[in-house]
Amino acid sequence: MSMGWKAIHRWLGLTLGALALVLGLSGALLTVDPVQQAWQAPGAADDLPVATVVERVDRTIPGIEELRRLPSGVVVVYAFDGNKALAVRVDPANGAILGPYQPTALPRWVKNLHRQLLLGDAGRWGAAATALAMLLLSLSGLVLLLRRMGGWRHVAGHVRGTLAQRVHVVSGRIVLAVLLLSSATALYMSATTLGLIALDAAQEPEVTSVVDGHAQLPAERIAQLKQVRLGELRALNFPDATDSEDTWKLTTRQGESWLDRYSGEVLATQPASTAQRLYDWALLLHAGEGAWWTWAVLLGLTGASIPLFLISGLLIWWRTRQDRPRIINNSPLAQADMLIFVASESGSTWGFAETLHDALVRAGHRVHSAPLEHFGLGPAARQVFVLAATYGEGQAPAHAGGALAYLAALPGNHVPVTVLGFGDRQFPAYCAYAEQVDALLRERGWPALLPLERIHQQSAQQFARWGEALAAALGAPLVLDYRPRLPATTELRLVSRQDYAGREGQPAAILRFAWPAQGAWDRLRGRGLARFDAGDLIAIVPPGSPVPRYYSLASGSADGFVEICVRHLPGGLCSTWLLGLQSGDHVPAFIRENPGFALPASRRPVLLIGAGTGVAPLAGFIRRNERRVPMHLWFGARDPARDYYFRPDIERWQEEGRVASVQTAFSRVPDGGGYVQDALRRDAERVRRLVAQGALVRVCGSRPMAHGVAETLDQILGALRLSVAQLKAKGRYAEDVF
Repeated sequence: MSMGWKAIHRWLGLTLGALALVLGLSGALLTVDPVQQAWQAPGAADDLPVATVVERVDRTIPGIEELRRLPSGVVVVYAFDGNKALAVRVDPANGAILGPYQPTALPRWVKNLHRQLLLGDAGRWGAAATALAMLLLSLSGLVLLLRRMGGWRHVAGHVRGTLAQRVHVVSGRIVLAVLLLSSATALYMSATTLGLIALDAAQEPEVTSVVDGHAQLPAERIAQLKQVRLGELRALNFPDATDSEDTWKLTTRQGESWLDRYSGEVLATQPASTAQRLYDWALLLHAGEGAWWTWAVLLGLTGASIPLFLISGLLIWWRTRQDRPRIINNSPLAQADMLIFVASESGSTWGFAETLHDALVRAGHRVHSAPLEHFGLGPAARQVFVLAATYGEGQAPAHAGGALAYLAALPGNHVPVTVLGFGDRQFPAYCAYAEQVDALLRERGWPALLPLERIHQQSAQQFARWGEALAAALGAPLVLDYRPRLPATTELRLVSRQDYAGREGQPAAILRFAWPAQGAWDRLRGRGLARFDAGDLIAIVPPGSPVPRYYSLASGSADGFVEICVRHLPGGLCSTWLLGLQSGDHVPAFIRENPGFALPASRRPVLLIGAGTGVAPLAGFIRRNERRVPMHLWFGARDPARDYYFRPDIERWQEEGRVASVQTAFSRVPDGGGYVQDALRRDAERVRRLVAQGALVRVCGSRPMAHGVAETLDQILGALRLSVAQLKAKGRYAEDVF
């Protein structure tokens, strides 16, 4: 669908949030009534024959008209004492009166609010429409949850992101099934109330008792009443004492029966209709009536959680809206010579589109930018650019779901269309959607000014280099100085540092910052430092530069501190500044997730392979390995005396069993073992055995090192007919390279 599940979810939530809030809270209040009734019900007597119960209450209460068992288990007798109507609760075990039966006023008022919004029949239609909207809202939420978590297998996995996102997702996956069930059953019950579905299969039969001069048969002697148990009973209507032809009417879950008052014979039966059976189930599942307190309490908690959904959802929407770029000088399509079409899931790709748009405008062009699903050409078009991000496992961003089919239906054209992809190399389907768009355009005969280029992790440097190639192709100066819209930063205070000599002229340090105290409201709004795990990235903004530098985290939120390993780069603004910090100094920072590198909750063995400061996230994985998953570390550096980072920690973790084995290689000392690839080759048999057991592999370090490790592992795993590419495709191999 062109709108996409995200758009459906967002707009339904925004437009019907208030109604959903009213229905959710009123529904939560209504669940109190069945719980209270179940609490008041006497001890279990459901196995008693109905005939026995009738005989006992008949001795206690004269003039009974109806005996009814409520879904909660409460037994109510309706009778007349002279001209006075009675409704009393009774104990079926002895027929004793427990007290008057009178539903409280609050449930009646709340029921009117919940079922018809206090507006009569018009309100019933409104409640039905809201139930339908809630069903669509729940379905779209389920689709988005599965997309975010990576499918059913990972739906219970660790949730990342801002507090508002985590609240929305965690509470959502707990109660989504209940909300789906509740909205579907509400829709069905509304259909019966509005007469769209008839509950009665047929009209009641016309039956009368045969007056044969004999006295009325006592209930305890009627076979049908002796066979039916109290737990099956819905209602038993007594024969009218003033009408000699009146009958017993027995209603159970299976249907209705009419019994002769003199002989006890069954005069007629009418099975419950399918619609009625469905209604009974809908009532039980929707209101918890008859399910005792556990289901009713769950329903109540679900209804009460809707304000949490609404608030967290509104905060997510508002933050996304605030972060969305506003493109100025956007020429109409018919007048523009340069066209930019964007496919972006989170909105970040629009920031690059805005930079390209502004640069082309400064170069004297009339530029039109729009979402990819609005692709089209005007008479003045000379160049077209498609900036396409890839979502999940190679899918299109939600809003551009139908763009490929639309493009496939267009005839080819002589106007060049250049595609620029955005993605993350950690994922097997890196820039897969951009590749699909590019392949389709070439197949349909569209030329390209430049071949497909891919931007890794929103790299401003890669984008600038692509801009240089574009400028050369256009034959005009063009500078793409992308300045990302940075989220709010948090001040981190340095509490300790461990210094290392490192290689010549390139000292290093492990820097530990205090975890900042934050209020719940600030965290819910996405202010302050987001929750993070080892392997995520922390972005630090150095003085004098608007561009953040990213460092892999050696700690997670649960550790209570923020830790990174920094090596000095000659001329490096951020590394020079960081290594000059002293305890008590502050740095502005924010968290960026790195989900492709994260370790899933699993008992499978893990191969951790790193070199230099690349050991930092691997050390973080080991630090949090409280379940003692078999982790094996291969670490390469130059000199154990100068750059064996985390050495005391690693040795302690090995003693504690957090890391099963440690193999090192030092390339600048005699007999140091060479490079980390050499250590892997020496351990080839064990590496093969662990991979054959389903091991996960995580590699962190420089790009040349990661390339060398991949080549070495391809050689080692050849005997298993496996490769790094195959492991990546199965989600078992990920890199964090710099």
